[in-house]
Amino acid sequence: MTADTAEHGEPGPLTLDTLRELLDEFADLPGDTPVILSEDAEGNGYSPLAGGDRVLYLAETAYSGEVYDLPEEDAEEGDVDEDDEVPEDAVPAVVLYPMN
Repeated sequence: MTADTAEHGEPGPLTLDTLRELLDEFADLPGDTPVILSEDAEGNGYSPLAGGDRVLYLAETAYSGEVYDLPEEDAEEGDVDEDDEVPEDAVPAVVLYPMN
């Protein structure tokens, strides 16, 4: 499973609901099974999953965009900077980070 199909039939980004369904398919695997991320869609390299964050995401194209820290997290960390203004159309998202 790689991407959801949008209403118009073209691939869209994988949603959290689809990821949950995908993870159900792996429920029989042991808990210590590593999670590995592909470097790109063609599988030209791989790296273990290092972690993830809740963010705000603004798509610039169908395949890339920018992430922004959640404003409440910046405020908790005392890292409020007017230059880091989040665009109004940024949406909540989950970002996953490879080890390298």
